[in-house]
This record gives sequence, C-alpha cells and structure tokens, in this order.
Amino acid sequence: MERFSGGVLAAVGIGALGFLCVPILIVVPMSFSSARALTFPPPGFSLRWYQAFFGDPRWMEAMSTSASVALLASTGAVILGGLAAYGLSRGNFRGRAIVEGNFLAPLIVPSIIVAVALYLALARVGLLGTYLGLVIAHTLLVVPLVVMVLGVAIRSFDLRIEQVAWSLGASWATTCRKVLLPNLAPSLLAAWIFAFIASFDEVIVTSFIAGTYETIPKRMFNELILEINPTITAVATLLIAFTVLALGVVGVLVRGGRLRPPLVEPGPARSASS
Repeated sequence: MERFSGGVLAAVGIGALGFLCVPILIVVPMSFSSARALTFPPPGFSLRWYQAFFGDPRWMEAMSTSASVALLASTGAVILGGLAAYGLSRGNFRGRAIVEGNFLAPLIVPSIIVAVALYLALARVGLLGTYLGLVIAHTLLVVPLVVMVLGVAIRSFDLRIEQVAWSLGASWATTCRKVLLPNLAPSLLAAWIFAFIASFDEVIVTSFIAGTYETIPKRMFNELILEINPTITAVATLLIAFTVLALGVVGVLVRGGRLRPPLVEPGPARSASS
C-alpha cells in the first residue's frame, strides 16, 4: 500500500513538473524561428531574434542594469543575511521567533504589498527612482533566501568546533574567517546564486521603484504591453538557460554533499588563534 501511494505521489509530481515545463517547450523553439511573428511550430531555423536582442542598445543597457543590481543586491544580502542567520541560529534571546518571522516576511507577503511599502519608504527618504534605492529594495527582497539557506547550514555546523577555537584564544572574527567561513563556503555560494537569480528576475517591485531604470524583466513586461515582440522569446530562452545553469551548480554542490559543512578537527581550530 505504501509503495502504491509512493508511486501515485511520484506520478503526480512528474505530471505537475511536465505541465510546468510545457511553456518552455514552446518558447525555446519559437526563439529560433525564422517567422516575423510568434509562430509555433517554427517554419524555419534562424538566429534573427538573438541578433535583434544583442544588437539593441536598449536591451543591452537593461541587461547591464539587471546584472549590476543583482550582483550588488546578492552580495549585500549574503553579508547581511549571513550575519542575521548566524545570530538567529546561535542566539538565544527573547522574541527570536518574531525576529526570524520578520526576516522571512517578504517570502510570504504578496509582492504587490511589498512593492507599495518600499515605494512609500523610499519616497520618504528621497531614494525613489534612484539606482541606490533599487539596489536597497532588491537586497531587502533577497535577504530572506540567504537567511533560509545559511540558517540551515549554520545550525548543522557543530558549535563545539567554534568553542574550541575560542578556548584557544581566537577572537570571533578570527574564528569566523578561519573556521566558519571555509566550511560554509559552498552554502554561501548557493545562497548567493539563489539571491542573484531572485534579484535578476524581479519585476513587480522594480516596476514600482525603478523610475527610469530598466531591467530585463521590466523591459520584457513593457514590451508585452505595447506589442508582442518575438525578441522576448530569445530573452526568455537566455534567462531560462542561465537559471538552469545556475541551479545546476547548486545541484552539483548538493549532490556532492558539500552544502553540509564537513567536520573540522580541532587541529585547524588550534591554528585559528595564530
């Protein structure tokens, strides 16, 4: 009976995954179409829409903005989220559950509500429509992902290893640099990748606060409002390929067990105090 239930669950899961992949199976072939409009199946093979994308300075500017904002936001989120995850995992203070829930709220609250809240907050401090405001907003949006990933990794890391380093005279900064960070490096990389992808793909909050700045998702959204441009299929295919590649890197880390911090012998901890 349990085997039958497991088989049904697996079949439902595979069916749902296949249904979600159907749009990809349509968009990707259409990006190589030789037709002047969206046509499926494509009448012929052509790279014209990729040439249109890379040859358009507006798309390239949007790509540059998306990449730079995602880079800054994901890096800032790893720093801030890493410190928060460490404090929440190692700390034992009153109201910790409330603080942790506050960090994870952007994942639960609808994006439109977060967008309106950020719009009002950034307008009050004069950062609405600025590049700095856009980076701050994206950082706040992706911090919860970092807290989730690193929180699990830090909790699975044996506290006694850190205590050994402290007992041998290492400061917290030295212990963090020579003991904690080397063991959490794969998890940090995974958290950074998740944060980068989430920031790069964000469109709702960006549309509210970006002002004249255009990112790839925002430009795609604006293009769809004005007209259905087949260039969007090429952009979507590139984004899909990038996401699959990035998640593949995370999958390799997980498959190799590298997201679980390895056991560190007291030897390295002893050298941490030097």
